[in-house]
Amino acid sequence: MKSKTIIVSNRLPVKIVESDGRYELSPSEGGLATGLGSIYKKGDNIWIGWPGLDVPYERQDEVRGQLEALNLIPVFLTTEEINLYYEGFSNEVLWPVFHYMVTYAHYEQSYWAFYQSVNKKFAEVVIDHVVEGDTIWVHDYQLLLLPGLIREKEAHVTIGFFQHIPFPSYEIFRLIPWREEIINGMFGADLIGFHTFDDVRHFLSAASKIVLSKFADNVIIHNERQIVVESFPMGIDDQKYESLVSEPAVQENIKAIRESFGDQKIILSIDRLDYSKGILQRLLAFEMLLQNYPEYIEKIILYMIVVPSRDTVPQYKELREQIDQLVGNINGRFRSLSWAPIHYFYRSFPIETLSALYYSADVCLVTPMRDGMNLVSKEYVASRSNNDGVLILSEMAGASKELNDALIVNPNNIVQTMDTIVKAINMPEREQQTRMKSMRSVVKKFNIHLWVKNFMEKLEEVKLMQAALLTKYAGSSIKEEISRKYAESNTRYLFLDYDGTLVGFNSDIDKASPDDELYEILENLTRDKLNTVVIISGRKHETLQEWFGHLNIDMIAEHGAWQKHYDEDWKSLPLLTDQWKQDIRAVLETYTDRTPGSFIEDKSYSLVWHYRKVEEGLGDLRAHEIINHLKVTVSNKGLQLMPGNKVLEFKNIEVNKGKAALFWLHEKDPDFILALGDDHTDEDIFKALPQDAFTVKVGGNISAATYYLRNPTDVRSLLKKLTATEI
Repeated sequence: MKSKTIIVSNRLPVKIVESDGRYELSPSEGGLATGLGSIYKKGDNIWIGWPGLDVPYERQDEVRGQLEALNLIPVFLTTEEINLYYEGFSNEVLWPVFHYMVTYAHYEQSYWAFYQSVNKKFAEVVIDHVVEGDTIWVHDYQLLLLPGLIREKEAHVTIGFFQHIPFPSYEIFRLIPWREEIINGMFGADLIGFHTFDDVRHFLSAASKIVLSKFADNVIIHNERQIVVESFPMGIDDQKYESLVSEPAVQENIKAIRESFGDQKIILSIDRLDYSKGILQRLLAFEMLLQNYPEYIEKIILYMIVVPSRDTVPQYKELREQIDQLVGNINGRFRSLSWAPIHYFYRSFPIETLSALYYSADVCLVTPMRDGMNLVSKEYVASRSNNDGVLILSEMAGASKELNDALIVNPNNIVQTMDTIVKAINMPEREQQTRMKSMRSVVKKFNIHLWVKNFMEKLEEVKLMQAALLTKYAGSSIKEEISRKYAESNTRYLFLDYDGTLVGFNSDIDKASPDDELYEILENLTRDKLNTVVIISGRKHETLQEWFGHLNIDMIAEHGAWQKHYDEDWKSLPLLTDQWKQDIRAVLETYTDRTPGSFIEDKSYSLVWHYRKVEEGLGDLRAHEIINHLKVTVSNKGLQLMPGNKVLEFKNIEVNKGKAALFWLHEKDPDFILALGDDHTDEDIFKALPQDAFTVKVGGNISAATYYLRNPTDVRSLLKKLTATEI
């Protein structure tokens, strides 16, 4: 069966109403429906979501049949589920917290219970329709648990997730009692997308602190999977808005608007009723303008559309009352017989009316307190086919990162907003043209279709990256193969890392000494004359000598700086110097003084900064600071900086485990090589050894190694199996 794409969102891209006992469907005009239409309408692709109303059980098959004819798969929800999962958890917990309106959040346990159960309901429908090779694209904050729920059942399926609202900083997000479950749910995705890089940073920060996952740049490693977090600024169907302007119905509306307002400057404001949109602050700025600049009375109007939304909810009802009162006060104070300063409409309008308003408005005022992207700003720009008009845009809207030629304001600064409106009203035609042409080119290039294309291509790229770095678990069949090859060979080299490989990771580096079981395993290996056993570690050579000097074991210490054949003395690499240490140590001591729990380990030809005992998060932060502070010094002095497991190691560039292993094999031609290691430094060995070597990463399956084992217990089991092999 051909693989398909499954889109999942809270709502299906249709409007469904009951009329005269029949259900009637009409397509949605939303931007997301437009952009994803190119996907779900093709071939076997489908879109899964709630149809928008509570359909009685006995009529669900009827509705399902109508929807499936359009490649749409319904998830039927009861009124109670919608009230508690959607109106409750989604809009009374996630929405206010993600928009920094934390005082409006209600952390009801019943909300969370229904959020979980509805996400599970969505997961069941998705799993019923998914086959191997399918790609699933989950949308928005109502379904944050869904990627994880799907991943539990379908471990190898490709999952993308995109959030259409902002993601808050860690300090805000941590207020949610179920924060860890939410992050784990999102971690089910292979690619997590946001509108802006700020949202990416916030998510990475929260994820690394709450779930204690590792991340480098924008790649998270969680449960032996790589998850990429990326920004994808969403666009609109620019051609649709540009072409709408020339339609007869829109032209009639444009003519009517001009006849109504004549030479008055029109300032347009369009928002859904929501406390995140900054509507009251916008009105206060407009009131201040009329008060401070009376010369604009009867020369400007604010055309304000507020689309009804949840006005039975107390906060929204109160907001609407405040807007009504403020509009009434301003109009009462400044109006004349022939002029009202604010034309206020609490209703939605057809797209033809909006298009005419976009085309006619001299200024578009888009000043949310916090917004994911805000597509009104882009719709206004796309509609300005004459390249005139001025966009005033809040810096808190994601669109402000792209539309740099808008007049950018802080919506909390009423005076600045007022001054910016005055500037917009008086902006010369030439400047309007320059700014608008630039913004129109951005909106045209980064449209909804490019957004879809970029996300899907990146998702495919992530899966290829995962596959390239994915190593196979060395299960029983692999262990049998290694044992068979071991038994058949005549010359064997075993390169064994120490910490994290032969013994577990210990927060106290001095408490990870060998135990009796390990000594027995090593003695059994060295008893076989065909074996050359090499301990290859970052430990000091004095420590390795103390622990293993009595065994017939070769040793490579400090990542290769010191080397010893079992029957010879220790030798250091020639031409190594430690003259560089003083400068590096001075910087490390500064950071150690500022970071409780950290310490410096001084080796012969390297310095190591340990932060395994430092508060979670703080150690990673300090490590990044040290890397940034010393990267130029490291380069100038010919050094190498090696990040490891809660350590940063600075050493001579000539010192490398891979080079050391190759040196040990120089002019040797063993027919069996086994290398085991758990750290970033061991990757050099895996890459350096010949292809027929058995290379095994310990603790994770993302590596250049061929196979992986889970922990040192697995390693010891494998080594015991080798010594028990009949030769």
